[in-house]
Amino acid sequence: MPKIELKKTELVWPGKYNEDGTLKEVPRVNLPFQVIETINESRATREGKKGKSLSLFDIYQGKEGDTFEEGWRNKLIWGDNLLVMGSLLEKFAGKIDLIYIDPPFATGADFRVKLKVGEEGIRAAKMGEKADIEKIASAIEEKVYRDTWGKGLTSYFGMLTERLFLARDLLSENGSLFLHLDPTVSHYAKIVLDEIFGIDNFKNEIAWCYKERERVLNFYNPKHDVILFYSKSASNNRPFNWREACEEFSEVTKSKFRYVDEKGHYQIRGTNKQGSPIRAADGLTPEHEKKYPGLTYRDYLEIRPGVAPRDWWTIPIINKAADERLDYATQKPEALLQRIIQVSSMEGDLVLDFFCGSGTTPAVAEKLGRRWIGCDLSRWAIHVTRKRLLGVENCKPFEVLNLGKYERKYWIGVTFGGKKKDEQQVVVFQYIAFMLKLYSAEPLTGMQHLHGKKGRGLVHVGAVDAPVTIDEVNACIEECLAVGQKELHVLGWEWEMGMTPYIVQEAKRRGVKLLLVTIPREVMEQQAVDKGDILFFEVAHLEVDIKADKGRKMTVSLKDFAFPYADMIPEDVRDKIKKWSDYIDYWAIDWDFQNDTFMNGWVAYRTRKERKLSLKSDIHTYEKPGKYTIMVKAVDIFGNDTSQTFEVEVK
Repeated sequence: MPKIELKKTELVWPGKYNEDGTLKEVPRVNLPFQVIETINESRATREGKKGKSLSLFDIYQGKEGDTFEEGWRNKLIWGDNLLVMGSLLEKFAGKIDLIYIDPPFATGADFRVKLKVGEEGIRAAKMGEKADIEKIASAIEEKVYRDTWGKGLTSYFGMLTERLFLARDLLSENGSLFLHLDPTVSHYAKIVLDEIFGIDNFKNEIAWCYKERERVLNFYNPKHDVILFYSKSASNNRPFNWREACEEFSEVTKSKFRYVDEKGHYQIRGTNKQGSPIRAADGLTPEHEKKYPGLTYRDYLEIRPGVAPRDWWTIPIINKAADERLDYATQKPEALLQRIIQVSSMEGDLVLDFFCGSGTTPAVAEKLGRRWIGCDLSRWAIHVTRKRLLGVENCKPFEVLNLGKYERKYWIGVTFGGKKKDEQQVVVFQYIAFMLKLYSAEPLTGMQHLHGKKGRGLVHVGAVDAPVTIDEVNACIEECLAVGQKELHVLGWEWEMGMTPYIVQEAKRRGVKLLLVTIPREVMEQQAVDKGDILFFEVAHLEVDIKADKGRKMTVSLKDFAFPYADMIPEDVRDKIKKWSDYIDYWAIDWDFQNDTFMNGWVAYRTRKERKLSLKSDIHTYEKPGKYTIMVKAVDIFGNDTSQTFEVEVK
């Protein structure tokens, strides 16, 4: 333990200070964002906002204005929130008006979500059968929210503190922070927040009270969470729209307003003038009005906003039958976020949630006319949030971003070192060896393109900062054939457009069984690696039918979906899956893909209540004839994207 000179009361844990007694600095990594999808925006609008097109993804430039009218687009970001927040600082330091976060509660547990498959479960529910939908519906468990802080409170508060420092720097001078925790850690967190934000900027410890089925315990049933409310500064301009949180008067209070005139219900009260015999008395009668003219007034119920808000809120948890329920383990009710956002921000203000989970904060901010940024590490959380926002009426355009290859390059540098040029080759070898080990493959030597062997297959590991290309795969096929091997596994982070399924078919024609395997983002999470939670998914592929009609009209129908990892699904669930489309949760079309950002031009998806998925798009009409590239994207039940492009000619 380093020698620390403490000059104030603070919470200290192993790792907070360096060995020389200095406070550990918060990593502030500034990486470019990649825009991977835009939703609810036309390509014509998009083209008018950007310069030259970049390959595969656009780089986020941050040049849009601060209002929707000036071109602002809300943002849903997939990635490590520490890196995301550090990368937001350049454009958004001092510009966020409200931050709400609901981080995992240091439980040491992994949160899971039930993934429904196909249509069977909801159909039974609609027929009125008294059965548990979870049991009827084919459901798979997938980890979506890891407690990646495996050393208990020590690593938990190390994680949380870094992010709270960045949150403070992102907040505007009039900004507010709400940190949602449970009572097991909230008292520690308050000391940390006092240190970061200043004890004078503490506003409230809010108790969110709710009712669930009580159990007989040897202590009181825990039925509340804690929300710590801090301001960035002592600014008098900080929004606090308290009338938005007023509660209705009780019947006892209402009964005091027993008189009625053309203005409404009222009670008679004294004006509290000095020397008045009735002072500020309430409950007076019309006789008092007559006896003491000018010393009474009528207090109208209708102009009172209600009971001023208190620091304990009784808001129900989400009902099992509620429309907003998504069966997401950490989902919070919209009413809770509505109160926070309405009271502590104004319309058009910018709201940030960097543990956005099922997307409650972005969805409520959207409905209330606020701008928003949501971030989460889980690809399933991003997918759930995207679908949820698509269900919001008149949802404004938003974009899905990640740090992509830039995050991977940063990760490889931190994990394997190699800042000097002469160390780069060693880093590449270490990276390849790491991937082979995770893939349960043995390393090979003496080959130019092939790096390992797994069972009967030879393995190639794609670069961390570039898509695997067709030429790259062909070179691996050539080397396979040269050594008499007939099976090839290619691991890649991204793939050259148009590669699948054609390269697989070409390999088969040449006598090689080719597996294209996506490297999951989770390999960059050390806790996931240590727990053995890494799953490699073979690239799926789509079959579609594209029909052209007169008048430059086009429709796309899904005809098949090759789902190569069905063996990862429990057998009892697999037996209930009747058709290939059951594996698809969402699919979308970019009618004019231009090798940049995917423009979501049409979409169909399943919801908790509506399980049926349309397999045929609406008619799309092109403005002018010509050759176009259509991209079709499908998201399977694990949250994995499969994208394919198709060339069409419009006459």
